Amino acid sequence: MSNLEGPVAEISWDERGLVPVVVQDALTNRVLMLAYMNADALARTLQSGETWFWSRSRRKLWHKGATSGNTQRIVELHYDCDGDTLLVRVNPRGPACHTGQTSCFYRRLPGSPSVLSAPSTGSVLSAPSAESVLSVSSAESAPSADPDGSAGKGVLDRLWSVIQNRKANPKDDSYTCHLLSAGEPEMLKKLGEEAIEVIVAAQSEGDERLVSELADLAYHALVLLAARELSWTDVEEELARRFGQQTTSPLS
Repeated sequence: MSNLEGPVAEISWDERGLVPVVVQDALTNRVLMLAYMNADALARTLQSGETWFWSRSRRKLWHKGATSGNTQRIVELHYDCDGDTLLVRVNPRGPACHTGQTSCFYRRLPGSPSVLSAPSTGSVLSAPSAESVLSVSSAESAPSADPDGSAGKGVLDRLWSVIQNRKANPKDDSYTCHLLSAGEPEMLKKLGEEAIEVIVAAQSEGDERLVSELADLAYHALVLLAARELSWTDVEEELARRFGQQTTSPLS
């Protein structure tokens, strides 16, 4: 195995020379997969900037996405207090799961608490929702001085004000800024993922989960509008135009 120095040398490898690795989407905070690394896989990960793992079944190194193209670009790499688990935050290029799902953890154990009823831990592993994405960090809170006059507005207006503020004043720890800087293809991918999660929630996860996923979808739609120099007002005007047409219909 490779000789690793510095903090990496503090990792506690198991008796097989492996360490479990939790892979997390750096933009959404969603847990994508669990895999294992040995020292060689970790060295290649650090050198290439993309994830490499050790396959326990095939007993060989594998580069995530080498065949499928669904690579994972490293954003941050952490190890836990005991040094026996790694957390790798990535910008994924495509789904993590071999089934085509965004995350390998797409199935919820029947009878387990829903996300909304589970206690909040504040963990970095929890996926943000539209109402919580603004409280992930202080940078995602509405400006205390209220320079845009968002106080007293409806929630969509206040959310829109924060998105516009992040667009004008980028911050490194802002999820909104990460989305805007990632570019439109990444925003469209996230919007598509949220739409799929709305469908899944509607089919099998109950009303509370459906509302939560719709909130996420609305937030990502607003970010896309902001990136395209559009606004929710444009959507409202289109709805008003359609409603105006509908009222003149023989069926109205």
